[in-house]
Amino acid sequence: MSTFEEEYRLVEKNVKRLIRLSLIGKKVEIIGKENFVQEGPNIIVGNHIGSFKDVAIMFKIIPRQIIFTANNKIFDKDELHSLLRHHLKKHLKRFGLFLDLLVRPFTSPIFNFISTNIGKVGTVPVDLKGTKRNAINLCEQRVDEGRALILLQGRGRIISSDPNPYVHEFRRGASIICYNLFKKKKISVPVTPLIIFKSHWPFMVPCTIRVKVGAPMFIQDYWDNNFNHTISNFSTALENRTKTLLQELLLENNK
Repeated sequence: MSTFEEEYRLVEKNVKRLIRLSLIGKKVEIIGKENFVQEGPNIIVGNHIGSFKDVAIMFKIIPRQIIFTANNKIFDKDELHSLLRHHLKKHLKRFGLFLDLLVRPFTSPIFNFISTNIGKVGTVPVDLKGTKRNAINLCEQRVDEGRALILLQGRGRIISSDPNPYVHEFRRGASIICYNLFKKKKISVPVTPLIIFKSHWPFMVPCTIRVKVGAPMFIQDYWDNNFNHTISNFSTALENRTKTLLQELLLENNK
């Protein structure tokens, strides 16, 4: 049976084409690239404001193969197309439905490629309306195998109602995975925080997307022998560190 790495090599050229397509008009500037973990177990957490562009950015800047969690509807071509229609209708009303008909000959082969291959490279399906326990167990297994897992936090867009619209409240998944692996196997998983800025700009609109990567953090530094307290402490610390990275990035941008 082929490994995820072997499967990825078979589709790598097409993935790179999709990355270039997703980031048309965008430049990507990265600060702190030396903080990425080059090998072994790793979780990378950050904000999620740019929909598919954030995924493309991760593939572009991280110097190793990565694994994502993804909406389980993306694993089916028809479900993936329904997501696009819903998005276009929500934001563009009737024109969105017309645009869907217009671009369908172009998007259909792309959706077919994504839905056919996304599971082969280790991507973990998540039922957004159901329990996340199975997804967390699969993610834990992938990290235990020594892989780098991406857990972006947010809904893929700016949430204006949030106190910090660029950084949505962090979920507990990364902390739970780290807790379980350290508790059961004494595996110390480095969690790399990062911030993405300007990926919410529309597709094909030129801009420079900036990414700042922080030093890895470890759950042992927030351990107090109580599961809920430890998970809460570490999740809050990761969220706060990401907010600090954003503040630093904005200050650097204004110099």
